[in-house]
Amino acid sequence: MRWRGGYLDVSLAASGVVLNVLVASSSWGGPSAPSWMVVLLALLGGLPLALLRRRPGHAALCLTVLLVVYDQLDASTVDAVQILLPVAVGVLARLRGWKWTVPVAVLACVATGLNLADPGIAFTRGAWFYTVAIVAVPVIIGRYLRGTAIRRPQEESAPLLDLLMAGGGVALAVLATWPNWDDGAVPVWGVGLLAMSSGLALGVVRRLPGAVLLLESGLVILADQYAGEVGTTLQILLFVALGVFVTRANWVWVAAGYLLTCAASVITIVDDTTEITVWRGLALTAMVAAPVAIGGYIRARQAAARQAVELAAARTRASRLAEREQIARDVHDIVAHHVGAIVLRASAAQYAGADGPAGEALADIRATGHRVLEDLRGLLDVLRDPTKEDIPSADPDDVVRDAVARMTAAGLRVALDLAPDTERAPLVVRASAARIVQEGLTNVLKHAGPGTNAQVRVGITGGELAVEIRNGPGAAATPVELPSTGQGIPGMRERARALGGRLTAGPAEDGGWRLAAALPVRTRRKC
Repeated sequence: MRWRGGYLDVSLAASGVVLNVLVASSSWGGPSAPSWMVVLLALLGGLPLALLRRRPGHAALCLTVLLVVYDQLDASTVDAVQILLPVAVGVLARLRGWKWTVPVAVLACVATGLNLADPGIAFTRGAWFYTVAIVAVPVIIGRYLRGTAIRRPQEESAPLLDLLMAGGGVALAVLATWPNWDDGAVPVWGVGLLAMSSGLALGVVRRLPGAVLLLESGLVILADQYAGEVGTTLQILLFVALGVFVTRANWVWVAAGYLLTCAASVITIVDDTTEITVWRGLALTAMVAAPVAIGGYIRARQAAARQAVELAAARTRASRLAEREQIARDVHDIVAHHVGAIVLRASAAQYAGADGPAGEALADIRATGHRVLEDLRGLLDVLRDPTKEDIPSADPDDVVRDAVARMTAAGLRVALDLAPDTERAPLVVRASAARIVQEGLTNVLKHAGPGTNAQVRVGITGGELAVEIRNGPGAAATPVELPSTGQGIPGMRERARALGGRLTAGPAEDGGWRLAAALPVRTRRKC
């Protein structure tokens, strides 16, 4: 929404102004400039961030010009603008191509060099390295983020992003504080280790936001007590950790993190010579509220993105279900048409005077066709209303007996042993067993032919519904060419596996063929 975008633009501008106020707070009321001018310069130094999302190139150019002007005026907010300029260049590299990024980055390097080149001090190779590095690092990070946005990777599966956050944190902490490493009571190597630890902690802030927030708060307080001005720069990293923490935690913990950051900021900013006023208190609360506002906005955007993905997935599922229902209707119409034609032809032949075995076969075809049409209507009802529970279904034992009767009529010699205790098995298990019997007997007729002896046994054994179909060797007619009524042995095995059972098929000991299935009757619970 547009108002959300405007909210973020205002938050960015406010955070920029607060950073300028924070950096310039030590000079307020001093002899170098009146307070109203410091406030004006702080406003001008932060307001370009309002253009950062929509026009990052213009924002970076404004900050470049302000950096040169503030350096010539020797303004106290020049350091804040120097910090914001690489951020703007990094955002520019993220949102725009090289045509915008390269010339603006070159101008930013020139402005940074002018800021570092004090009169009478030689511009050494180390100073040139610092000038290029402070702009090049955010450009590299921005280009990487631009590439990941194009490829749309999963946020949590981007370890290189953690590496770049750690690298950016170290670059900011080291490059912005190394001139002050010898100002405190701690040795230079100790201050450097402190700064590097604060920057490296950002590498795990997405995974351990609370722990990193506590660590950054402790390091800021430690740096303020023993490392002089280093604590001011490390406070920026503390704000980054707070913003990430807001995107992960609930609002109760966010309030606790806000108070913790306020306390650390008060310890860093306020000293024995600082005059405490209402204005400075409001500036401090606004300064800490800026990362909270940005983090809350990002959190809302992430939630909206996840909701949009879930909604799209739900719509896709609904579309697929509708398409399947339409396919089911088409299949029903096609099959019903052909089966209806078969039933009509069989009825016409029966009424024409067919009698004897032919008449019985026609009557059986007619009855089977009617049953198929009823089953098709029932299946279509299930597809239309999956929650419907009162759909009539045939008794599985009757299905088994009917299959045996049909195969007997077709020429098989089937012996059925259907145990009475099978009624204790769940209906879905009995129905699957009945389908296995149907398919198994059909395979016997197809591959062994009429006249083959077959035995069918169905009963409960050891907590399982056991199904066994055997056909022995002997005199049999030529196998019958029949259309497949299912998926064959793989389909039966998949049906058994879906219920947690097993199915085996292969040659029997007497030279015939044996198919056996075992379907669990009850679910075993672990105690």
